[in-house]
Amino acid sequence: MKVRQKSKKIYTIHLCALLLAIVSVQAQNTTSEFDRSVLPIKEPVRKSYTELDVRNATAPPRFNVTAPKGAPNVVVILIDDMGFGVSEAFGGPITTPNMDKLANNGIKYNRFHTTSLCSPTRVALLTGYNHHSNNMGCIGEAATTFSGYTSVRPQTITPMAEVLRQNGYNTAAFGKYHETPPWEISNSGPQDRWPTRSGFEKFYGFIGGETNQWAPLIYDGVTLVETPEDPKYHFTTDMTNQAISWVRFQQALSPDKPFFMYYAPGATHAPHHVPAAWIEKYKGKFDQGWDKVRQQTLERQIKLGIVPAGTKLAPKPKDIKDWDKLSADEKKLFSRQMEVYAGFAEQTDYEAGRLISSLEKLGVLDNTIIVFIAGDNGASAEGQMNGMFSEMTYFSGIPETVPDMLKHYDEWGSESTYPHFSAGWAVAMDAPFSYTKQVASDFGGTRNGMIIQWPAGIKTKGEVCSQFGHVIDIAPTIYEATKIPAPKMVNGIQQDPIEGTSLYYTFNDVKAKEQHTVQYFEMFGNRGIYQDGWFARTVHRPAWQQKPNSTLQEDKWELYNTLEDFSLNVDLASKNDKKLKTMQELFMKEAEKFHVLPLDDRLLERTNAELMGRPTVMGNRNTVTYGEGMKGMGVDIFIDLRNTAYTITSEVAVDTNGNGVIVCQGGRFGGLSFYIKDGKPAFSYNYLGMESTQIIAPEALKPGNYKLEYDFKYDGGGMGKGGIGTISVNGKKVAEKRIEKTQPGLFSVDDLADIGVDDGTHVADYGKFSKFNGKIEYVTIEKRK
Repeated sequence: MKVRQKSKKIYTIHLCALLLAIVSVQAQNTTSEFDRSVLPIKEPVRKSYTELDVRNATAPPRFNVTAPKGAPNVVVILIDDMGFGVSEAFGGPITTPNMDKLANNGIKYNRFHTTSLCSPTRVALLTGYNHHSNNMGCIGEAATTFSGYTSVRPQTITPMAEVLRQNGYNTAAFGKYHETPPWEISNSGPQDRWPTRSGFEKFYGFIGGETNQWAPLIYDGVTLVETPEDPKYHFTTDMTNQAISWVRFQQALSPDKPFFMYYAPGATHAPHHVPAAWIEKYKGKFDQGWDKVRQQTLERQIKLGIVPAGTKLAPKPKDIKDWDKLSADEKKLFSRQMEVYAGFAEQTDYEAGRLISSLEKLGVLDNTIIVFIAGDNGASAEGQMNGMFSEMTYFSGIPETVPDMLKHYDEWGSESTYPHFSAGWAVAMDAPFSYTKQVASDFGGTRNGMIIQWPAGIKTKGEVCSQFGHVIDIAPTIYEATKIPAPKMVNGIQQDPIEGTSLYYTFNDVKAKEQHTVQYFEMFGNRGIYQDGWFARTVHRPAWQQKPNSTLQEDKWELYNTLEDFSLNVDLASKNDKKLKTMQELFMKEAEKFHVLPLDDRLLERTNAELMGRPTVMGNRNTVTYGEGMKGMGVDIFIDLRNTAYTITSEVAVDTNGNGVIVCQGGRFGGLSFYIKDGKPAFSYNYLGMESTQIIAPEALKPGNYKLEYDFKYDGGGMGKGGIGTISVNGKKVAEKRIEKTQPGLFSVDDLADIGVDDGTHVADYGKFSKFNGKIEYVTIEKRK
């Protein structure tokens, strides 16, 4: 009995010692003992023991990397394609109560800038380095092999999410992640630049530049998942639900561990999809037109102190018609386009508000830094002069007419449309500036409203901060606030010095001296340079033009004093030629330093991977064999069937009432599909969602095994031509028809190629289900020049 008591006593002593050791090391791990400049943080050398019995040995402390003591949670909210003059928080016409609430409890930044395009802004935001330094001088779908433009993030730059994760944070991303090179978006990878290999432990969203809000292409991690079956489904609501669920789970399991969340809706990027109730709130509110809306926005901006008193509207581009000179039909259509966009923007604010409210209910809002950036660039003028019923027409260079679009007036914004508004509204939504998204040389393309709230760290409330800032400043700001340094070494690779400037110095002194004093801008040859309030620029090509105004060598440069001229209204180039020349020289110096040169002003031709020299999964192969269940293959993954002849061959086992897709590419707004419907082999070519050609065999197949073939003889002689389509069964022709024209450009951004099913929106009418109800042995596609 005594022996047992002694043994129990010794066991208790050892257990207490172990617990004390664990507590001790956890306490130590919250101090500065870690060398956080080298990642991963190195664990202690393992100790060896000679003691036989564990009861006679002292347990070592457990190595556990924790965040610095008191480190705040971080939530970065990035809205897509929202111009400076959209939200009421920055003087715009669209109701955004949740942005207002944030602003009243934090700081508004009215001289904050992005890169003028989505992917470049996003990599700069999530790393703290310029977009060309990240090799993302443009979007990945237009990548080249030049340094600065490959879209492959260099090893010398580590994303902020990975830095925070390795310093004790939980990390998650929801929504849009347009940073993975398009040829890597498949099971064959590599997956190094997917969200979950770029520092995010959780990802729920889409990988491309945009998505159909009613039928998105969703990944959970690296797994393609089906859209939830819900007649009221909308992606922004879905991703918000996922974000709220994740943070509740994280707080339930690890309340002492800080989190980093990146919340990036596809809104308000086209397609402008939103439930009708949100649209109806704006019925008739834009009938006065974009000229008056633009002027009214400036008046509100001055009243709110967003822009200085005396600021004038910058000149409206000459290509944008005066509203008063439009026809009645144009006014009717364009007003509707804006009503839909406004509803989309307000719904997005509402969903972001639900997320913020969930943080408040969890009791974590006080020590959470919320960085709310209203736009990754200016509002988009990619809808051209008339807007678009189907945005896919832009990528094929097909203009849409006002009479044709008016046929869809009542359904605009619904699942039967894929819409974009006209360029006149983009200019208005970027008030008080002249230009829009893509134009990196105008603040209309790069200036976006930003709000930062952090109750525990920012005592300033409701004020406007006017120091120059840039999207590369966000990561160093978060590093300083969390007391986590930008690493010098990661996985044995020396890291480039951080390029952004922390905005932390403004948190409790909105009048502090500006610290980010030099910044270059460039996109598609549009370029500018900022230095100490001066801005020199050249507008090489507005977004609604396919071709530039002049050659890069002949571009006309302008000069502005932005401290006296907020909207870039008065060009001082002729009065200060010496200053302009100095600024041009500075641009070239910065452009060389940050891998901007040589400039590339090509547009749609850069979507041609072969021409640009960037990789595709297919490479130079002209034939490939697919298996059943392969799906979600994008244009850089699937064999390219544009502007060429090809043959599709498949061996299938057909059941009674055979039905479903053999192979398809694209969706409701453009695509092709080889399938069986009611037992009959069929082929549909859907031209931009505007017209469809069906080739259907006259007789149904009986149950059994068949070799089915679809052959397309392309006319040739250019892009987008037609040809003859022929369906054969076991070598015998059963149907043939002419297809008058084909799409020269993309079928769809997120309705991709599938075998045995048609995920997303459907190319054709398959009946109740698109999934093939028989068995597909293989699908071989061979294209011919």
